[in-house]
Amino acid sequence: MLNFGVIGYGYWGPNIVRNLSSVEGARVLTIADLNPAARKRAQALYPSVNVTADTNEVLRSKDIDAVAIISPVWTHYELAKAALENGKHVFVEKPFTSTVEQGQELIELAWKKNLRIMVDHTFLFTGAVKKIRELVDKGDVGKLYYYDSTRVNLGLFQHDINVLWDLAPHDLAIMDYVLGVQPEAVVATGQKHLSEHEDVAYLTLYFPDKLIAHINVNWLSPVKIRMTLIAGEKKMLVWNDLVNDEKLRVYDKGMEVTSQEGIYKQLMVPRSGDMWCPKLESGEALQRELSYFVECIESGKDAFNDGRAGLRVVKMLSAAADSLRKRGAQVYL
Repeated sequence: MLNFGVIGYGYWGPNIVRNLSSVEGARVLTIADLNPAARKRAQALYPSVNVTADTNEVLRSKDIDAVAIISPVWTHYELAKAALENGKHVFVEKPFTSTVEQGQELIELAWKKNLRIMVDHTFLFTGAVKKIRELVDKGDVGKLYYYDSTRVNLGLFQHDINVLWDLAPHDLAIMDYVLGVQPEAVVATGQKHLSEHEDVAYLTLYFPDKLIAHINVNWLSPVKIRMTLIAGEKKMLVWNDLVNDEKLRVYDKGMEVTSQEGIYKQLMVPRSGDMWCPKLESGEALQRELSYFVECIESGKDAFNDGRAGLRVVKMLSAAADSLRKRGAQVYL
């Protein structure tokens, strides 16, 4: 049985505790949060769990094997470093760290101490993303042309990071997992309307072999949209995460290039075939992710969403932040 401590019981923390409580081989011993109201809620739901305002009761406890860090990104490095130094495995909310250097240091520390790091890229464990990865890996989509995502809503403003660092990690992690190739350069633009942080942003990533990706993130949209398009030479995918049925649609559509005899030009001929909705794995993605974390700890293997995967996302975010400061200048990775 692996004993967990959870630091942070605000927006996402309750979901972590609830799912950990149902994962076989895991048990939550302590929940730490500075907010008295959050501690009161946690204690009411989990009367047998130790609830405290002191994070050291989690970080230094000899009874705790792993720590889930569900706190603002600027706290991730110090908390994760303390947990690793005290011999504990680390599950950390996205994004992994605030800087590339912090992420590299944590990865090296975990390696020296033979400890596991997992970054909470929950979408990688959804049925839709797993199916997309399967279709891409099998070659059903063909040569990839583009990845286009709209991830917008009204509200949920963050006070310590901009909208890129808040929402873009989801798509950057998905691209890292599905596309299997790293971008060569990024361009980011955005604007601040209601605070000192950008609340609207657009991110473009350039990959080898003409693959391009575009991400639209926004805290000022009148409607909530979670829509992703992935186009390839053979198939096109549409993923709408907000619908209950037919979240993923596969279109046998595209453009075929032919040559017209006697004329020195190519003809682009539309191809329109069937549309189908593959069956997706059901169940809560977060529970699958936490079960996988327990499995990785017990087996000693590294997760595919480990610290290195988290660092790749942080590198893209850092390059995007650099481009944003330069008002859309292209930044190479």
